[in-house]
Amino acid sequence: METNRRALLQGFTGAALLAPYLALQKAMAAEPAQTAPASSAMNEDHMAAMSKVLGPGLWGQEQVAMLLYPKFTALDLVGPHYFFACMWGAKVHLVTTEKDLSPVMSDLGLAISPTITMADAPKDLDVLFIPGGTEGTLSVMSRTDTIDWVKDRAARAKHITSVCTGSMVLAKAGLLKGKRATSHWVTRDTLADFGAIPVNERVVKDGNILTGAGVSSGLDFALALVEMLRGKPYAQSLMLQAEYHPEPPFPGGTLSSSPADVGQMMDDMFKPVAAQFKALAAG
Repeated sequence: METNRRALLQGFTGAALLAPYLALQKAMAAEPAQTAPASSAMNEDHMAAMSKVLGPGLWGQEQVAMLLYPKFTALDLVGPHYFFACMWGAKVHLVTTEKDLSPVMSDLGLAISPTITMADAPKDLDVLFIPGGTEGTLSVMSRTDTIDWVKDRAARAKHITSVCTGSMVLAKAGLLKGKRATSHWVTRDTLADFGAIPVNERVVKDGNILTGAGVSSGLDFALALVEMLRGKPYAQSLMLQAEYHPEPPFPGGTLSSSPADVGQMMDDMFKPVAAQFKALAAG
């Protein structure tokens, strides 16, 4: 712990509580000549204050694997990634389903650079995370190599997790049978076709499985998982750092809270998508 503490003191500048802009791993690996001057390093008093508030959650060594596949939904991944990457000492792997480390394009054209391939990803994980999508998710659910990888890593992972239709991938891998889980409202009921128990909640925990509902729920999901990994004070610190205090400009976001005509229009639009996920369950 003392070595970790010295690395933090040498590698971080400024007084930001959990500054995400300063790469922890680079700071830890830096040569003495590359470290920040003592005058700008995080001081002992601040470190002591952080230790008092955060306790044993201040430092960890979690191995987190976040799957990247073509046409995933970027916000499903980027929101949770922000909070995971802000956990001091955690190693977050962006795992591509492809053969090389070329950027992976999301469904709306945002490219994310992976850090590792499925073959090279750690075999023993603290967190296995699957983002959702539409066309991309349907496609990856039909890929034997990806589903086999998910099954393998899930067999030893401490936390098996997803956001949005990422739970469809977990379901296809047979990991949600008899488990309470959620998904995007379009596909949530389809979880039952895979043997899961659909739950209309934003974040659902069942044993070591944690699932988030549609897209924006990834923020709530990630904070819930950070609390599980590091404790509530750490999660609350990151919540404050992100200034996460949502105040939507108008009601909506669920079928029950949206205007009836808007809800009906969107439901009709997505029925063909729901049917495609159901077909995969039947297959």
